[in-house]
Amino acid sequence: MTSHIVNIAVDCADAHALARFWSEVTGQPLHPRDRPGDPEVRVLLPQGPVLHFNQVPEPKTVKNRLHLCLRPETSREEETERLLALGATEVADRRNPDGTGWRVLADPEGNELCVLRGKRDLAAAGEDPAPAGWPAADGPAAG
Repeated sequence: MTSHIVNIAVDCADAHALARFWSEVTGQPLHPRDRPGDPEVRVLLPQGPVLHFNQVPEPKTVKNRLHLCLRPETSREEETERLLALGATEVADRRNPDGTGWRVLADPEGNELCVLRGKRDLAAAGEDPAPAGWPAADGPAAG
C-alpha cells in the first residue's frame, strides 16, 4: 500500500494574501470558495498536489527544510524580475559562470523558493527543456 501527496501545506500569517502571491506566481486560480480572512486557502494547480496555505499564529523563524523549485517558461532572469515585482525578495544567487545554477528568493512571508534556468535558457544552451524523467537537473537537488 502507498500514500498519495494531496497537498503541500505552507504555514503563514495571512493565508489569503500568500495564496494570492502564489496564484500569481503559478498563473493558477485560488479555490473558488476561498475568501480574504479564511484561515485556509488553496491554489489549484493543473497537475500534482494543491498548494494549501494554513494561517498559524507563530512566525517563520528558520530556513525551510522543504521548498519549491520553479522552472519558468521564459528565462530565469525574466522570471526572477517578475517575482521580485510581485513581492518576493532575493536570498542568494547560486548562478554559475557557465549559466547553470539557480537564484534563491523568498515569498512575502519569507518562505524560500528557487528559480531554476527557464525553458528559454535551456533551449539556448542546446539542452532539452523537457527531457525524459523529472526536469533537467540544475537546481538544488542536482548539487
